This record gives sequence, C-alpha cells and structure tokens, in this order.
Amino acid sequence: MEYEAVIGMEVHVQMNTRSKVFCGCSTNFHAPPNTNVCPVCLGMPGAMPVLNREMVTKSTMAGLALNCTISRWSKQDRKNYFYPDQAKNYQISQYDLPLCHDGNLEIEVNGVKKDIGITRAHMEEDTARNTHTIGGGQSGVDFNRAGMPLLEIVTEPDITSSDEAFAYLTSLKQILAYLNVSDCNMEEGSLRAEANISVRPKGQKEFGTKTEVKNVASFSGTAKAIEYEIKRQIKVLNDGGEIIQETRGWDADKNRTFSQRQKESAHDYRYFPEPDLVPVVMDDAWEQSLKDSLPELPAARRARLEDSTGLSPYDVQVLTATKAMADYFETVMDQGADAKQAANWIMGDLQKLLSAADQDIMDAKVSAVDLADLLALIEDGTISGKIAKEVLEAMFETGDAPKKIVEDKGLVQITDTGAIDAVVEEILANNPTQVEQYKGGNEKVIGFFVGQVMKATQGKANPKIVNEALRAALNA
Repeated sequence: MEYEAVIGMEVHVQMNTRSKVFCGCSTNFHAPPNTNVCPVCLGMPGAMPVLNREMVTKSTMAGLALNCTISRWSKQDRKNYFYPDQAKNYQISQYDLPLCHDGNLEIEVNGVKKDIGITRAHMEEDTARNTHTIGGGQSGVDFNRAGMPLLEIVTEPDITSSDEAFAYLTSLKQILAYLNVSDCNMEEGSLRAEANISVRPKGQKEFGTKTEVKNVASFSGTAKAIEYEIKRQIKVLNDGGEIIQETRGWDADKNRTFSQRQKESAHDYRYFPEPDLVPVVMDDAWEQSLKDSLPELPAARRARLEDSTGLSPYDVQVLTATKAMADYFETVMDQGADAKQAANWIMGDLQKLLSAADQDIMDAKVSAVDLADLLALIEDGTISGKIAKEVLEAMFETGDAPKKIVEDKGLVQITDTGAIDAVVEEILANNPTQVEQYKGGNEKVIGFFVGQVMKATQGKANPKIVNEALRAALNA
C-alpha cells in the first residue's frame, strides 16, 4: 500500500523583549541560574501577572508578516498540568481566542511554490528549564527561563515532506529575523520547532494517528527526524501494528526517534480563562501603525532586486538571506558599484573572510561604503583585481579605507606602457624557449609570459596592457 505523509509544524519563538511576558524580570540568557526571578515567574501564591505591551506589539508584527487576521479581542488562558518546570502547575497561554489566526506562508521546493496555512500564532509564557546530571542522579530547575515571552506559530497540516518542512522553517526564521522580533538562536532555545507527523493511505481523507517530535536542535535535524518518522510509521502499519499518539524525541547520534511519553489532548489540559489578566483589545489604529512599521519582507525584496539588478534568482536569494546582508549589498550599489561586481565580491572574497573569522557581515570592519570604494579603484584602473584581494584582506584586518591601504603599501597599478614594454622585453629575452613555442603556434604560452610580467611587477602591472604588450612584441 502506498502512503502519504501529513505534517503540521509548531514553532515556539522567543520574542526579544527586555523583560519577561508577565513580569519585569530580565530575559538575559547568560545570567546565573535562578537570578532573573521574582514572585510572578516563580509562581508564588498571590503574585499578579501584567502583560508586556512590547510582547503584543512584536507578536502582532509577526502575525501581520504571516498574513494573519489580527483578533480585535483576545484573551489569556490557563493550561493546567503538573511538571517540575511549572511551579504554579499551569502555564499562561491562549486557547480559543488567539491574537493571530488564519494566515499563510509561501514556500518553494524544487521550483514549485506552495502556501502553508497558518492556523494561529498565540502568546504564551515559557516554562522553567530542567537540568540533569549525567550519572549523578540529581536534577535541578532553573527558573530564569520561566515567563520568557513566546509566540507559538501553528500550521495547518499542509506539509507533505521533510523538504517542505525545512523550506517552511527556513522561510519563517528569515521573516522573523527581518522583523527583528526574535534573535532566532536555536542553540539558546529562542526558536524551537516541533513536528506533528502522521501517514495515511494515498487518497484517504481521514488523518492517521500523529506523533509529535520534540527537542530537535536544528532545522536539518528536524527534517531528518520527519523523514525517519515517516518511514517508521509506514513500517509499523505494513507490519500490522498501530501508531500510538505520543511525544517522541530525536537521537542525533543514532539518527532515530524514540518514545518519550503519551501525548495529551487539548481537553487533558482543562483550559479556562486566566482570571488575573484582562483581555487584549486591538483597534484599527494600533494594527495600522504596526503595518506601517513593517520592513520590506524577504519575498518582496527578492522580487525587487531581481527586477532592478538583473542578477540570477540564486544570487539574489543568497544576498537577501539576512536583512544585514541585503542592506549591505544595497548600500554598496547605492555608492555606484555595479550590481554583479558587488554581488561577486560580497558572496565570494568577503564571505570567505567572514566564514574564516566566524563573523557576521554586520560585525565586519569592512563597511559597505569602503567596499564600494575598493570596487571603484578596480574600475578606474588604480589597482588590479588581484591586488584588490590583498587590499580587502588588509581592510578586513584593520578597518582602514582602501585608498589609504593602497597608498601606504604602494599598490597603485602600473599603467605606464613604456615601463610595461621594458619589462616585457626583458621577460622575452630571458625565455627564448617559450618564445619559440609561441611562434610555433602554442598560443597558451601567453599565460606563462603574463605570469612572469606580473611577478616581476609584484602584481601591479595592468593585466590588459600586459596582454596587449606581449602580443605586440611576440607578433613582431
């Protein structure tokens, strides 16, 4: 029997507010355990929560970017369950009246575009963090994470493969980063993806029993976990077994999922309205002000740059991968640089230096204006492309302007035809064997002579003039 996968994603995004969602405690991730706490996030009896306005603002911006309808009236609810990471035995979340709902996000896989429905994006608080000593038999709870502001983004079951899931997650992360509503740092838990996976016979309308895969540390790991789980469920069904609704973890070392616990249903949490918080009322003016504040989003920016620069879709996709990269590229162009030349230097030599130094482009000492000046020096013949690479490395190390480096190191390109002719004459005189090879019809030997001239001039000779001088001398 042939099966098809049905996948829905739940993504928890930590909003980058300075304080927690219901109290004034800091959201600093690197603070010592249990130092960013107060009676509210510790769940002390009688402590009263107060909703963080910035949380509502940033959550609404995310909802608007995902084409969601923003609720005019939404409320908080108590999600009741007992676990050591939740001292008050309930989590404040949103149930039947979320802030954002009914949106969509377009993805592209192998050239095919597809809309993934967004069921809801609701605000909630994070739980504390359980820690366990390996082999020590001890556990601890760090409440610094309790009360962190989360936006949970839930999709429709529109995803049908691990490739689509990966495309959805990367597109979502890119949008959130462009909005600057989250740092999206998966290593620090700012972005956590969970996949709900089921399979069903092809053509069947009813869904199969789903499993939820949690605690995966990367998007590529999520894709691998989905692929494994699809194959596992199909094998269970083909062997005559039944799929159990459960939560499963991902073992990255063994590349397999494993059972953790039986999955609860919504009614098991006994949701009821949070009595200590007033509803959130979003009026037209507030929503419109947030719409007006949205930056140009990745898809729109890609389309504009493809039309205005003539670059390939691949180049544009790379250059717009982050807002910082796209801003850098456009600043270089605004200074008069050619789009293709700017793209090649940013994606090539500059990116190589950034990767080697483990730096982001926003932290580079090479400003966009200085890179444009470097390209201008190539364009007007002051330096060669080869020398420019040396200058870029010096710019990357020191942060100095390219003109200063060129002047300090004496790297100005030699364009004096008389000086180049003299060097060419000397090179030809010292290499009679290669001269005879050229006369015998071996055109490729011209590359040898060019290399010798460039070596003799320490790479400063203008390559175009060198080529012309060599051919003229050899043909004579």
